[in-house]
Amino acid sequence: MPDLVLRAASTLGVVLLAPVLIAQGRRVRRTTPRLPEAPGPRTGEVAGAGAAVELLVLGESPAAGVGAADHHEALAGQVARTLAAETGRRVRWRVLARNGATAATARDELLAPAAGVAADVVVVVLGVNDTLRLHSAGRWTRDLRRLMELVRERCGAAPIVLAAVPPMGVFPGLPQPLRGVLGLRAAVLDRAAARLAGGMDDVRHVSVPLPPGAVDDFFCADRFHPSASGYARWGAALGRAAAAALA
Repeated sequence: MPDLVLRAASTLGVVLLAPVLIAQGRRVRRTTPRLPEAPGPRTGEVAGAGAAVELLVLGESPAAGVGAADHHEALAGQVARTLAAETGRRVRWRVLARNGATAATARDELLAPAAGVAADVVVVVLGVNDTLRLHSAGRWTRDLRRLMELVRERCGAAPIVLAAVPPMGVFPGLPQPLRGVLGLRAAVLDRAAARLAGGMDDVRHVSVPLPPGAVDDFFCADRFHPSASGYARWGAALGRAAAAALA
């Protein structure tokens, strides 16, 4: 679908269906299980040879491990294991993430005040909360660019792996038509993110590995966040991209 048509369809859906979307959004917030962020340390290490690769995972609830038993099972641990396997090197990982973060709050409230940030590769996982807040593609692009500029300031020339905005149009925890409208909004933001990544040095945009036949297996009990299997699949894709970026 052309970008202009996609944006128009997304905006029209929000305008025409606003009362229904508001009611469904309230019901989803009321009935969806509130799962915690992954417990335990937000740093860790995967064994390997030679000098360690410093990995930073930055973003919203999947980066914070919502729905996972710990960060080893969640996205950071999965990315680190794949990165270690692909490179043969030891990987030290760190998580800077919070449930509910947007691109703007990830920059101002997570990355900016963090001490001792150093990374050889950075994985950025954002977009769902910007979608839920109906942020425009222009605002999203501006906030995401400012975040990645700060990553460059703090981490030098480290390559950035930018996870695609998840395809909210297939989230089983969302009813229709809310699911369809948010799916269109997420697609608008994801295309903007891909264009931004394409215009920046050493930034790779990586799709969420969510084939249609594996949708239910990808999600945990709240049918909104990844399951252990979903984190493993997504983390492996991001870890391969991180290894390729380092190579």
